[in-house]
Amino acid sequence: MPQSAKVHVPSLPEYPIGVFDSGVGGLTVVHALRRRLPHENIYYFGDTARVPYGVKSAETIARFSTQIVEFLLEKRVKILIIACNTMAAVASQVIRDRSSVPVLDVIEAGARGAMQETRSRRVGVIGTLATVASGAYDRAIQRHDASIQVRSQACPLFVPLVEEGWLDHVVTRITAEEYLRPLCRENIDTLVLGCTHYPLLKPLLREVVGADVQLVDSADAIANQTAALLETEQLANPQSGAPDYRFFVTDVPQRFEQVGGRFLGRALENVHIIQM
Repeated sequence: MPQSAKVHVPSLPEYPIGVFDSGVGGLTVVHALRRRLPHENIYYFGDTARVPYGVKSAETIARFSTQIVEFLLEKRVKILIIACNTMAAVASQVIRDRSSVPVLDVIEAGARGAMQETRSRRVGVIGTLATVASGAYDRAIQRHDASIQVRSQACPLFVPLVEEGWLDHVVTRITAEEYLRPLCRENIDTLVLGCTHYPLLKPLLREVVGADVQLVDSADAIANQTAALLETEQLANPQSGAPDYRFFVTDVPQRFEQVGGRFLGRALENVHIIQM
């Protein structure tokens, strides 16, 4: 499929922030943005018909990502946020090459957060199989500070447990203890939550790793990074009325609203189905 020309969109402060993910997990980023930037309009795109992305080729992920970027740019977003770790690991450069507005991603935000939090320079990263196998967090963290030792652990069972709502279930606790035991043996002082599902497990993860380990939530990290960028670029929305939240999805699977509401922290409204 030939690539279309780069879309140029002039940005104004009242334009929305565009957030996109392969499914519903990126709604934790929207939740963090709402807390940090309550006056900003936000458009979210979840590719729920084609999830999961982790089992797809880099070429396919890049093609799907480009389609989503072009859709959001047509909606006149002022910033793009890659809320999907797999997209960020595999297609971030393709996305940046296609975009005429600033692009932020959860991996870079998480890496910066880890660099700021660690004191012993021993950092753990947990994520999906695809994200951990990509080594994207390792590269991003060591790009900022090559002296930091990074230990990564894939936690494939966390996503279905979160979507099931088993946030403090005994099964989830046992699973977390098993996954995190190798990282704790490495005496990490910082743990990066390298999947947008994982913020919902923060209370449990804090108990498992102990109070001496700092948790880096990439959703909170990218919300802070977004706030800084809006200030630098003078793009903060000056309007104080009710913000405009819109949710675009490629399918509405069973339990979507229930799961999505849990991630967002409120009922999902203004949901639009888009054909890709």
